[in-house]
Amino acid sequence: MTHADESKSGEKRLSDDKATLEKEVAELTLEREKTQVSIRQFMEDEDLKNGVYYHNEIFQLQQDKLRLDVEIKFRTNKINRINLGIEDMEASGGVKNGFLF
Repeated sequence: MTHADESKSGEKRLSDDKATLEKEVAELTLEREKTQVSIRQFMEDEDLKNGVYYHNEIFQLQQDKLRLDVEIKFRTNKINRINLGIEDMEASGGVKNGFLF
């Protein structure tokens, strides 16, 4: 998929600038840490004996944490590809023809 195709599909393309990616990783990591603190706080504030539950809040925060983990991983992988000098990942000829090998 070319950059123009990605723009048409509405998918956001990651930056090709290593410094920008590193900055985004740092911001997302900070946000993930804040989310983890919030999860722990909700878990500590639950009082099962008195019927105080925060299962919805905890679930949503856990989903946000997983999303942040994926976003961080995407950017880390892109930084690694830049460091290795690998261009945009293209499928091998075998995959294009329906074969894995």
